Amino acid sequence: MSQDRRTVLLSRLENRLAAGETASRMSVLCALTVEHLTVSGAGATVLASLADGDGQDPSRGLVHATNEISTGLEDLQLTVGEGPCLDAFVTGGPVLVADLTETHTRWPGFTPGALALGAAAVFSFPLHIGAARLGSLDMYHDRPGRLSDAQISDALILADLATHTVITELEGHASSDAGWLADPHAEIHQATGMIQAQLNTTTENALLRLRAHAYTYSLPLLDVARRVTDRQLRFTDEPDDDQQGTPA
Repeated sequence: MSQDRRTVLLSRLENRLAAGETASRMSVLCALTVEHLTVSGAGATVLASLADGDGQDPSRGLVHATNEISTGLEDLQLTVGEGPCLDAFVTGGPVLVADLTETHTRWPGFTPGALALGAAAVFSFPLHIGAARLGSLDMYHDRPGRLSDAQISDALILADLATHTVITELEGHASSDAGWLADPHAEIHQATGMIQAQLNTTTENALLRLRAHAYTYSLPLLDVARRVTDRQLRFTDEPDDDQQGTPA
């Protein structure tokens, strides 16, 4: 039965691509996910370590999100370093939250912001082949509610299709280069490198400082990263002394 469902979903994906809806296979897959699972939005991310290759601190590259709320949820998780996407990546299993109001203890940094964005339920499915984990296919709903068993089964198939899409893309790029995933998010990697040089620290600590600054000032992580790369923000040894608005 699952193979039949995979054939059906793959056929729907290929038909949409053949119709020329968009040049991006992943964007079509995310749109299909929203329509087929009747969720409010979906996004796909690929995770790569910024922690000197030790795999301890994954940093996302956003491949596609279907709307602003999906994009906001992904950026929020990157800022606070927690949430369903990261849990799915770390555990290698689906993360299914039917009522986001019940997760304040689980994700104290993520939940309030996610609720404010308009998410009421979140679901994340890992992208992996065997033990190799690549990222996650994430979705949210604007009202509380569980996915049915049939929806979960189809979501797993869609995540597998997303995995193969990522692998196809990776074949044409160096494994250490995440810039192709999403040009805006490449600025986060660049900013992290600049902060690392400014503080003479590790990439892990540099990313933590970048996240902390965004969280402290309630700014999107990408906005802070752009201030760094535009040399409008320079980090110092003391967080309270970080220089804003002064070229580095």
